[in-house]
Amino acid sequence: MNAKAKAIVLFGHGARDVRWREPFDRLASLWKAQHPNVLVELAFLELMQPSLEEAIGSHITAGAMEVVVVPVFFGQGGHLRNDFPVLLSACREKFPNIQLSATPAVGEDEVVLQAIIEFSARAL
Repeated sequence: MNAKAKAIVLFGHGARDVRWREPFDRLASLWKAQHPNVLVELAFLELMQPSLEEAIGSHITAGAMEVVVVPVFFGQGGHLRNDFPVLLSACREKFPNIQLSATPAVGEDEVVLQAIIEFSARAL
């Protein structure tokens, strides 16, 4: 399997204000610069496009056979505990030939939490 057969979906909540998306666009751009052989798409739970299903479909169209969804949420609130599993299950049913997995919320990772501490310490 070549590197292009793997893909990442950076999955966020979404917001009415289009400017809320700007850090996600920067995150996707940084991913592309650092991992040019792995496809990346943004997806949103609500209020913004593309949806999770649309992002995964885009990866499949581009040839991905393995897609990892990374919830760019600070923690496992109701959306990740209730809504996200339903969406992920629906995508697994719609795309049965694709290996589809998900990570925990990024905010639960010790390295991410440490980066927030370091960011905060620079403010002192």
